[in-house]
Amino acid sequence: MAGEKILVVDDEASMTQFLSIVLKKEGYQVTAVNHGKDAVERAKAESFDVAITDYKMPGADGIEVLSALKKIDPNLPVILMTAFASQKSAIEAVNLGAFQYLEKNAKNEEIRVVVKNALEMRKVQNENSYLKRELKRSHEEKEIIGNSEEMIRVFKMVDKVADTDSTILIIGESGTGKELVAKEIHYRSRRNHGPFVSINCGAIPRDLLESNLFGHVKGSFTGAHKDQNGLFTVAEGGTFFLDEVGEMPSATQVKLLRALQEREIIPVGGTTPIKIDCRLVAATNADLEREVAEGRFRADLYYRLNVIPVKLPPLRHRRDDIPVLVDHFLKKLAPQAGTKVITKDALEVLMKYDWPGNVRELENAIERSVILDEGGTIEVEDLPEKIRFGTTPKGSLVIDSPNMSLEELEREYILKVLDYTRWQKKRASEILGINASTLYRKLLAYGLEKQGERGRILPGPGHPEFNEGDWNGGGEERTGTDDE
Repeated sequence: MAGEKILVVDDEASMTQFLSIVLKKEGYQVTAVNHGKDAVERAKAESFDVAITDYKMPGADGIEVLSALKKIDPNLPVILMTAFASQKSAIEAVNLGAFQYLEKNAKNEEIRVVVKNALEMRKVQNENSYLKRELKRSHEEKEIIGNSEEMIRVFKMVDKVADTDSTILIIGESGTGKELVAKEIHYRSRRNHGPFVSINCGAIPRDLLESNLFGHVKGSFTGAHKDQNGLFTVAEGGTFFLDEVGEMPSATQVKLLRALQEREIIPVGGTTPIKIDCRLVAATNADLEREVAEGRFRADLYYRLNVIPVKLPPLRHRRDDIPVLVDHFLKKLAPQAGTKVITKDALEVLMKYDWPGNVRELENAIERSVILDEGGTIEVEDLPEKIRFGTTPKGSLVIDSPNMSLEELEREYILKVLDYTRWQKKRASEILGINASTLYRKLLAYGLEKQGERGRILPGPGHPEFNEGDWNGGGEERTGTDDE
């Protein structure tokens, strides 16, 4: 269809004028320049459907322009034209990625046909790239789950920044899904055909991190028996995800800053710079602004990384997503463990927990519960103890008043544990981490139970076996052991 954008570059103004007239008659939008460097700059600034470049030009020749354009857009069909055609040069051009080779005295119809064919190929390649991207997203990559307002803001930000080459800094606590977001950005970008390479700066020994990032030359250190490419080179044409960048040593920060500024790296032990072409996405769970203020992270590197910040909310700030996430994890585990459902009470417990490990902790908790559950329903009892009682001060205990005393808070918590264990005090004392005798004394002190004539603890108000007569002196004392 008409309206496609064609980039024409030739050092002869008469040639660019001729091609512009021929192509505009076909309804194409034509941008004509007379220098190879100008063509590359225009291609960086806007997208074209076909490029036509002269083979022989002062400065950057056609082969250099071809190579530069392919780095910017690997699917861009590039047509080379020259007044000195030869079979050898034609073969060379095609081997280097040119769509076709034309002589400058080619007839108008021949030019039109070649451009039309190039546009058809462009269309097919774009469709293939889209299908590959969707295939990767649907089959290979985990989906980012969430319907909350906080996650909708994240999705909108990803949509805006994915198809740019700007450096992105993903900020979020451990387990919030920073790598998933980085992959989503990669697969929605024009670099989705290239590799997605990742490294965790905190998981690599400091003396090996530079070698992993930038590569090394043979003999640069003990054990360097051969030249080795770094991950910046491996990520050529794709995306390099630098996780936990705040853990990077100061000396390595300097080299990373140079790589971002100059778009080149020097391997460990080497002297020759190597040009790099990859999009950098960094992530951190640290407060880098504070790290900068306290001198542990370079300010200039921080500003280079923080071009576009993407902030991921912790799970406790988007509790509305917990039911959706639970459903997703149950379906994911169904092929191995069978179909499972979760009770309303169990889901309420999950909703109250603060999730310091965020989505990763939730997924692990669901997987554990699914594996240990012998039926088809996950009950409260199937959840990990720390989620039911342990490390959830903000979620599990309801504080009716900020003026409650420590004694009152303790009483409330003991009651909750007893309710859960159906007043099995031995089990409750184990969960509370105290001796059974200590629990009995506390129950007496809080007026929750009463000591009978023979020293037996009588159930107090709220206990399923509470008997008002025992407390009023008119009831018949029961025998038996407590807990029982």
